[in-house]
Amino acid sequence: MGKVYIVGAGPGDPELITLKALKVIREADVVIYADSLVNPEILKYVKEGCEIYRSSAMSLEEIVDIMVRKAREGRIVVRLKSGDPSIYGALLEEISELEKAGIDYEIIPGVTAMTAAASVLKTSLTIPEKLQTIVIVRPSCRTPIRDDIAKLLQAARDVSTIAIYLGSSCIHNIVDLLIRAGYSKDTEVAIVYRATWRDQKTFICTLNNIENILKENNISGNYIVLIGPPIHTHTKTHQPRSLVYSVK
Repeated sequence: MGKVYIVGAGPGDPELITLKALKVIREADVVIYADSLVNPEILKYVKEGCEIYRSSAMSLEEIVDIMVRKAREGRIVVRLKSGDPSIYGALLEEISELEKAGIDYEIIPGVTAMTAAASVLKTSLTIPEKLQTIVIVRPSCRTPIRDDIAKLLQAARDVSTIAIYLGSSCIHNIVDLLIRAGYSKDTEVAIVYRATWRDQKTFICTLNNIENILKENNISGNYIVLIGPPIHTHTKTHQPRSLVYSVK
């Protein structure tokens, strides 16, 4: 019996995969990768003869069928996902099917878009004494969003960084969700498009003009929106000192 590795490929830069991810990619007999999101440069690490499948046009059943069949043939199978598989990575659907089939699997985490975006903006997602909470959310598109998410964002408004994933064509829903949560239309937001890719772009705008910014720059997907003090901390000359450096 072989084994399936569900691997986080990181946000885009092929050098941002982990050493463990690189090791299993080099050992893989089969790679199924999210070709619409994962940088294809990562595939240069696969060995000769490795079977490569693109998953963008495949159903869950087709993906699982390949993983199960190849693992039962004694193969090492890598399911390569963008970012980190545990954050909006459609992970549970796949591993539940692997467990039903009795297939051994392992999950290898990756750098997620939120932290990649922070690195691109050259900022921190948390600020000592001011901001110790991060809220990760996605808008309502094909996956319905719970009605109480607006209440959560309202409670988190002044004490959290908000990271909004999977904006794509659902930008209307993003703006509506935040307005319902009490955010002003003048609220400053950061857009990071294709963080760590060679063609990455960043924009600082407001909720009022975010749709225009996306339209003017022909951006329709693969971006993350960050809201909160960290997006403009680089303009400040002083921040509270972390207690990590306190002398006892």
